[in-house]
Amino acid sequence: MPRGDGRLSHDLLPGEKGPQDACGVFGVWAPGEDVAKLTYYGLYALQHRGQESAGIATSDGKRLLVYKDMGLVSQVFDERSLASLRGHLAVGHCRYSTTGGSTWENAQPTLDGHDGSTVALAHNGNLINSAELRDVVLGRRVEGHRGEMARGNTTDTALVTALLTADPDRTVEAAALEVLPLLRGAFCLVFMDEHTLYAARDPQGIRPLVIGRLERGWVVASETAALDIVGASFVREVEPGELIAVDEDGLRSQHFAQAQPKGCVFEYVYLARPDTTIAGQVVHESRVEMGRALAREHPVEADLVMPTPESGTPAAIGYAQESGIPYGQGLVKNSYVGRTFIAPSQTIRQLGIRLKLNPLRDVIKGKRLVVVDDSIVRGNTQRALVRMLREAGAAEVHVRISSPPVRWPCFYGIDFATRAELIATGLGVDEVCNSIGADSLGYISEDGMVAATNQPRERLCTACFTGSYPVALPEDGRLGKGVLELELPLGDGVGGDGDGGGRAVGERHPHRQAPLVDVPVLDVEGVPTSAGGGAAEAVLRP
Repeated sequence: MPRGDGRLSHDLLPGEKGPQDACGVFGVWAPGEDVAKLTYYGLYALQHRGQESAGIATSDGKRLLVYKDMGLVSQVFDERSLASLRGHLAVGHCRYSTTGGSTWENAQPTLDGHDGSTVALAHNGNLINSAELRDVVLGRRVEGHRGEMARGNTTDTALVTALLTADPDRTVEAAALEVLPLLRGAFCLVFMDEHTLYAARDPQGIRPLVIGRLERGWVVASETAALDIVGASFVREVEPGELIAVDEDGLRSQHFAQAQPKGCVFEYVYLARPDTTIAGQVVHESRVEMGRALAREHPVEADLVMPTPESGTPAAIGYAQESGIPYGQGLVKNSYVGRTFIAPSQTIRQLGIRLKLNPLRDVIKGKRLVVVDDSIVRGNTQRALVRMLREAGAAEVHVRISSPPVRWPCFYGIDFATRAELIATGLGVDEVCNSIGADSLGYISEDGMVAATNQPRERLCTACFTGSYPVALPEDGRLGKGVLELELPLGDGVGGDGDGGGRAVGERHPHRQAPLVDVPVLDVEGVPTSAGGGAAEAVLRP
C-alpha cells in the first residue's frame, strides 16, 4: 500500500508552487560515537531544507554503506536501518531536487568508486555548468566503470562523484583539488571515502556550511542549528573556496580557489531556520528587523498585525514592535497537513487553503489587519488568504512582504516558479495588490532587507530580486532542472546496467515496502569483492 510522503510545504494551496528550499548536508568524523544516529538527528534539524528524499552513508574503515529512500528523514530511517550503518564517519543528505527529478535514482548520498576506494557524496546547491561537466565525465570515462549515471541518476551531484573517482591513480583529496575548480555555481559538498571526511564550499559561499567540534570528533553541517542538536560546538564557517579534510590526524584545510563571497540573502529571508547563525548574524534577528523596516517603510492604520504561519512570524513580530500595533494570531495552522497520496475530493479541493489554515473569527471580525509574509511568488496563496480573511469578517486587509518582489529565477539551489509565473515579473505593486484583493500592499526595499542582514551588500547574492547573477550563466542556455535528463546518454558507455549478480542500484522498485540498502561489498583491503570492478553493490531489503 502506498504511503503519504509527508512532505513539509511552504504552499498553502494544493498545487501552488512556493520557493522550494535548498538541500541539507551533514558529515561527522567521530570514532567511538554512533555516527549514524548523530547524522540522523543532524538531518532531522535540517529537514526544512529538503523533504523529497534522505540518505546516510557510513564507513568503518573497511567498507562504505549507503542507505537512502524517498520521504522524510523520520520515514526513511528506523532503529533497524540505523543499527546497520556502523562506522566512525558518516555523511547525510535531505533533498529538494534542483537538477534531476525527484526519483529514487537521484536520492543522495551518491556512490561511486574504483578498486582503490569508494566515495559517497552529498551536495547542497546547484551547478550551472552541468552540461559542460557531463562532457568532461564522458571524456574521462574508464572502461568498465559503473557509476550513478549508468543507473539512471540525472543530477549534477552524480557528475561530481564521477569526476572524483575517474582516476584510480589519484587520491580523493588530489582529485578534489583538480575537480573543484571546474565546478561553477553553488555547491556545499560533504563527502567521504573509507577513511576521511571531506567538505568543500564554492568560492562565492552562496549556501551556508559550518564546522563543529565534538568531544571525540568533528561535524560539518549546512546550518548551526544542526550542530546544536548533536551537541557540537560551533568552530567556524567553511570558507568560500575551501576544502577541508578530517581523519585520524585531525582537521586540515587548503583553498582551491580565491574567496569571492556572495552569500544568498534569501537564506536570511526564508530558507534557513530562525535559530541558525550565518556570517555571525542570527537569522531570527534579521527577520524581526525586516519587519521593523517594513513598518517604517510602509506604515498603515490598523488594529492587528498577524503573520502567515509560520514563515511570516518573525517579521510580523518586528512590524508590531516598530508600529505599536498589537500582534496576534489570526490563523490556526494544521501542522500535520502535507502532501498526501490521498487526493482531496472536489468538495474539499474547493476549500483550498482551509486544509492548512483556519481563521480565528473572533480575533479577525471587524479588525483592520496587517498580514505579514516572507514573499509573493505567483500570488495565488495570498489571493486565497485575503479572501478567507474577508469572509471571516476582516474590515481591511493590508499585506506586507519582508522581501522585495521576486522577479528572477534562482540557479543556485532555490526552485522558484518560472519567470513567466512570477507575478511581479509583469505587474507593478499596485497591480499585484489589485490581483490579490488587498487594501494595500508593501514590499520591503532592497536596502531595508540588506541592512537587516548586517552584511555588506557586496557580500550578498540578490539575483532573485535584481537579476544580477554573481556567477555568470552559460551562454548556450543549457540550464534547468532537466538539463541532464535531456542530454545524458544513459547506458551508452558511461557504464552498464549491471555486471551480473543482482540488480544495479537505481533500478526502480515502485512497490517496495522498505528502503533499499546499497552495500559496497569490500574486503579488508578495501577492494571490491564482486567481479567486474567498480564500486560493487548488493541490493538488499531490510
